[in-house]
Amino acid sequence: MSRILFSRRVLGLAAAAILALGLASCGGEEKATGTAPTEITFSILSAEGQASSGPLWQPLLDDMAKATGVTVKPFFGSNYTVLVEAMRGGQTHVGWFSAKPALEAVDRADAEVIARTVNREGSDSYRSTLIARKDSGITLDMVLACGRKYDFGIGDAQSTSGTLAPMAFLFNPRGIKPAECFKTVRSANHQANAFAVATSVVDVATSNSVNTVFMVRQNPTMAAQIHDIWQSPPIPESGIVVAEDLDPALKEKIRSFFLSYGQGTGVEADRQRAVLAGLEYSQFRAADDGYLDPIRVMVADQKLMEAQAKGDTAAVTAAQAELQRLRLKAEVQP
Repeated sequence: MSRILFSRRVLGLAAAAILALGLASCGGEEKATGTAPTEITFSILSAEGQASSGPLWQPLLDDMAKATGVTVKPFFGSNYTVLVEAMRGGQTHVGWFSAKPALEAVDRADAEVIARTVNREGSDSYRSTLIARKDSGITLDMVLACGRKYDFGIGDAQSTSGTLAPMAFLFNPRGIKPAECFKTVRSANHQANAFAVATSVVDVATSNSVNTVFMVRQNPTMAAQIHDIWQSPPIPESGIVVAEDLDPALKEKIRSFFLSYGQGTGVEADRQRAVLAGLEYSQFRAADDGYLDPIRVMVADQKLMEAQAKGDTAAVTAAQAELQRLRLKAEVQP
């Protein structure tokens, strides 16, 4: 290569580097000043993907776009880890999360809670369940007897009702470790676990009361083959979370949209209520991160059990201190 060509190549690379730095600087300034995006992405958990959940959520997302003045795109994930990581990486800006992954999003993805869901009966809580085939003859006492007799389906590791609640309310208090109790343990979402129980792939599995409602509506034949053999105490319903660094004005528009959606009177409010009914909700209620405290208690309880099993004194002390903090906080609530 001639000296002239070499010089031109060096100058070209230098110019490109300066341009790249300039663009990066502009991008950083835009983020720092909180410039409102013209498009945001809303994350939704769906085992079957857009084909099943898309028609239920799309009308709400379209209404959200009209109310906020920005395009709203859906992001469907098959498990909560994917959705939390998507928000952590800036791929999504708003999301519908059950309580445990909402807590993960707050703690790990710089998210904040703006609302919680209320079901069609007016409750903002639901229950974790253990399900079995109706004709199996399996009872809760038989399950808790262990003996590696049954194939068991547990939930996603980040699932509130599929893993955390049954561990905190059912297995941990009895010192039961599913891996040692059952013949096999497989992890899947609620829909997959329900199908596995209905088709006798597994004998028992975790689910929740919300999934039961959807099964009755979408697959009544399968739903008729399954029944609950255990229900947890009430646990917080799912919530709506947003990225903390989202433009404040846009964030407030999103908050206002959810809290007013389906409220009031008239044709438009009736239409919005029909959209909510398709999702098995009646409204979105104002909430902040404090509504996740019952989940924090369950997480701390789970950490305490794991630390005790490992003989980790420091971790035991930390988990006990967190449980004490949360219980004292609950005592001073009005």
